[in-house]
Amino acid sequence: MFQELIDKYYPADDALRQMLVMHSRQVADRALLIVRRHPELAVDVQFLEEAAMLHDIGIFQCDAPGIHCYGTEPYIRHGILGAQLMRSEGLPRHARVCERHTGAGITLEEIRAQQLPLPEQDFLPETLEEQIVCYADKFYSKTRLGQEKTVAEAARSLEKFGAEGVHRFLDWVARFE
Repeated sequence: MFQELIDKYYPADDALRQMLVMHSRQVADRALLIVRRHPELAVDVQFLEEAAMLHDIGIFQCDAPGIHCYGTEPYIRHGILGAQLMRSEGLPRHARVCERHTGAGITLEEIRAQQLPLPEQDFLPETLEEQIVCYADKFYSKTRLGQEKTVAEAARSLEKFGAEGVHRFLDWVARFE
């Protein structure tokens, strides 16, 4: 299912599609490893893989030339844009993963304090699947494909969103590692 959607929104076999697929596969593989290591986590494994593969589906609409994105929207909106696409496809659970994976989730207070161009609401991962995809995503950059961040590097990358997100991430480290 996720392959058809990637094909629909990324029809050209170009650098953007290759980057998206490689990054998303890294995130999906880490998410699946987490559930293999923690069978006590009651998750929908098929949905988890699909959501991990589609979490960044909206990036093509963003202005981020460093990762081959030549759209017009600010990059921070890629999750919201992806969520709109997934809702238009009739996939509301996938949409929630898209809109809640940025940072370690973003609160309404953070949106207001940083004047982020996002709807004024909380975008915190709530379900286990949302949390696992958000967590797994923090270990992989789209600009350094194939490289995996350490826990410390991933935590540092979250500091720009505020201390609250770093604490959420470190709680996930304790739970998922």
